[in-house]
Amino acid sequence: MQTTNPFDDDKLREECGVFGVSATDGAAALVALGLHALQHRGQEAAGITTFDGANFHTHRAMGHVAGNFDRDDVIRALPGTVACGHVRYSTTGETALRNVQPLYAELSTGGFAIAHNGNISNAMRLRRELVRRGSIFQSTSDTETIIHLVATSNYRTLLDRFIDALKQIEGAYSLIVMTPEGMIACRDPLGIRPLVMGKLGEAVIFASETVALDVVGATFVRAVEPGELVIVQGSEIRSIRPFAPMAARPCIFEWVYFSRPDSIVDDHSVYSVRKAIGAQLAIESPVDADLVIPVPDSGTPAAIGYAQQSGIPFELGIIRSHYVGRTFISPGDKVRHLGVKLKHNANRALIKGKRVILVDDSIVRGTTSLKIVQMMREAGAAEVHMRIASPPTRHSCFYGVDTPERAKLLAAKLDLGGMTGFIHADSLNFISIDGLYKALGEAKRADIRPKYCDACFTGDYPTTLTDHDEGAEVDQFAMLAERVI
Repeated sequence: MQTTNPFDDDKLREECGVFGVSATDGAAALVALGLHALQHRGQEAAGITTFDGANFHTHRAMGHVAGNFDRDDVIRALPGTVACGHVRYSTTGETALRNVQPLYAELSTGGFAIAHNGNISNAMRLRRELVRRGSIFQSTSDTETIIHLVATSNYRTLLDRFIDALKQIEGAYSLIVMTPEGMIACRDPLGIRPLVMGKLGEAVIFASETVALDVVGATFVRAVEPGELVIVQGSEIRSIRPFAPMAARPCIFEWVYFSRPDSIVDDHSVYSVRKAIGAQLAIESPVDADLVIPVPDSGTPAAIGYAQQSGIPFELGIIRSHYVGRTFISPGDKVRHLGVKLKHNANRALIKGKRVILVDDSIVRGTTSLKIVQMMREAGAAEVHMRIASPPTRHSCFYGVDTPERAKLLAAKLDLGGMTGFIHADSLNFISIDGLYKALGEAKRADIRPKYCDACFTGDYPTTLTDHDEGAEVDQFAMLAERVI
């Protein structure tokens, strides 16, 4: 599937979004609303599973939440007071309905539904072992590994089996699990992926971001802590921490790009952090220019911060159309190039003869930045400078983000001068890693035990990477495998 948005084609594709609710009538409709608010976290497919006290019900579909879950007949077919949902963006491998979450299985303890945001970095090794022991996989999702680990655990209770499964996996996960006994929400011991808890009357809600709580009218209670399992059974809520305490390493890219700007992540306003990043970028990389222009939409808060700090006027030099359909498959390069302007077009009268500073959140392959600079040149810009609100992306992510292989990352291949020449800009600069930490209220990045996972910038991975280190990409299972996130 191609999209009409050339500016999104060269972004880091972020993981998934999860939303769960316990103890409320019309749970499916509430989950559908929550998933709408999380649509930016996964636009390929969506699913909802409910429990009515006797039976589980599931509807999964390719595409957006709208069009699939805004129909009365679909919601009526999902009865129950407990429900969880998932929006999905797959990274590699097969795009198929069998991989759309929540995944569901009948275990000896009863029904088991799971929605997962993250990536299990030893899933291939575990999968090989499980298949040798007789497990039969129905999907190519790393998430299904958790189900099989629970099913084959020797522990007696479902909770103990689930904990046993979690202790065998590595990587990043925020999970919502539904069983006949209730709902379980948990984060990995490093808290790499986000998860928050809220209340709506007597209902308990879990979501990837606080914005989903806002949309359904729920009150934010707190973040689910790294390594914590929150168990909801009716009106009873209890918390357990079965893992050894570890220093948390939440993904720093949540503040740079992934989360919606109106969300609060770990007590930080995403919008405020992005403005602070832009201000710090202006301090570190000033340039004499006439206009500061955001690359829509993710570059806007940082561009505001840059403009305010530098005193250079902020202007909308690129106009985005919000009314273009999702599929535009062109028969040739010429028509494909014209398709760029369907979604974004230069504000020519504003730009002509001006020295402009373009502010974007990141550079991945560099192809998008090249198109944007070219667009400014064609609109008559006298100079085009690019400022990036994150450090150079030099390393792949193995925690639930669709990052190109390292050889395709522009910053892994070229130095600053080479990247500047590649995108044909008059100048290019990135915020420093210490500057990024400063925008989050830290003095600088600690050389030992940094506060965030910043591996895509530094190569400092907070966990072991079993499948990658063992070369699992050439394994027979990995040839079929898909990291569903």
